[in-house]
Amino acid sequence: MKVGFIGLGNMGNGMAANLLRARYALTVYNRTPARAEALVAEGATLAKTPSEAASGDAVITMLADDTAVEAVVFGVDGVLAGLKPGSIHISMSTISVALAGRLASAHRAAGQRFVAAPVFGRPEAATASELFIVAGGEPKAVQACQPLFEALGQRTFVIADETPKANLVKPRGRSEERC
Repeated sequence: MKVGFIGLGNMGNGMAANLLRARYALTVYNRTPARAEALVAEGATLAKTPSEAASGDAVITMLADDTAVEAVVFGVDGVLAGLKPGSIHISMSTISVALAGRLASAHRAAGQRFVAAPVFGRPEAATASELFIVAGGEPKAVQACQPLFEALGQRTFVIADETPKANLVKPRGRSEERC
């Protein structure tokens, strides 16, 4: 399976490294390309645009907030433009329910699949594949993502067939320290 990963911050870098260890063909993108150097040295391919990172079977976004996700998905050379019909966008970012709904609609209209899968855990948990993942989406799409979830976390909770409901479980602004 060819996987793209967008967002190599404190959480994303460890997550992407786990996908490499699980032997996925990984293409990475980060606004600051230097953040990808260690992953490229381990075998990842560096994408020049989010669209290029989204050209495989699945693309994972792990970004700071709604604004960042919107820019990467809907922007010029964004995920929506690069993802092939039938391929899956997995949003693991903590985003609003409204944006998750908008993403689900946009991907459906483009013939693509979308799974919301926000995570619970700190950067250390991301590096150790100990995240808790809350997934929502069409059952066959969620099932197709399960091997990726197993490489990234210790447990996945499938919440609902309606993608945005996963983002109800982890609303924006909620700190894991208060969980």
